[in-house]
Amino acid sequence: MITFVGAGCGAADLITVRGMRLLTRADTIIYTGSLVNEELLGYAKDSCFCYDSSKMTLDEVMDVMIKGDEKQEEIVRLHTGDPSLYGAIQEQMHILDEHGIRYETCPGVSACFGAAASLNLEYTLPDISQSLIITRMAGRTAVPEKESIESFAKHGATMAIYLSSGMLEELQERLIAGGYSPSTMAAIVYKASWPDEKKFICTVGTLAKTGAENGINRFAVILVGDVIGKAGYSLSKLYDPYFETGYRKSYEK
Repeated sequence: MITFVGAGCGAADLITVRGMRLLTRADTIIYTGSLVNEELLGYAKDSCFCYDSSKMTLDEVMDVMIKGDEKQEEIVRLHTGDPSLYGAIQEQMHILDEHGIRYETCPGVSACFGAAASLNLEYTLPDISQSLIITRMAGRTAVPEKESIESFAKHGATMAIYLSSGMLEELQERLIAGGYSPSTMAAIVYKASWPDEKKFICTVGTLAKTGAENGINRFAVILVGDVIGKAGYSLSKLYDPYFETGYRKSYEK
């Protein structure tokens, strides 16, 4: 069996219990060395072979998987954060399908959730925002035109923007062009949950300045939205004494 495992966003103890157990049983681990915390390899048994995929091509990664499967090994493909977000896992799965090799996925904590925890932030505050848009700027990987920063900014919802901290000036301009006010609150969280984590609260209009002043040009998630201010929201109806649920009767008004 090959398992795609989410390593979490940084701290070694943010991997799921299931993910940790899979690491302890693995005969082979292929990990993204440029992003994954190498402390996680401490869960591996002494006989486990570990490969750093940041130094490998797709063909080389798949060769390790296919040969390991032929030897009936337990193989973990360890991806940063959650494999389903910017993990490039589908192309690997298609090749495994072609070879009739079984696989499954173990989720992980993505960077936007590590960043929210770092800021003690709730993305979905009643009357402020009930949606979280996860997106990125175009780089070497294109972004469909219908998913431009401007088109998403029109919604005024909470946004978590990945893989864009090296383009903060352009990002700032496009967020404002799309409809966010320059005074809309924003945050930059660098290496969420890592020992060298840094976090900065700013505004959309000061994103580029804040990033430049603090030397942020990679490994950061950008958060945008009024929820960052933690004010002006309504209380949840779930705990309202006058709101009846399937588990609790409402109080008499």
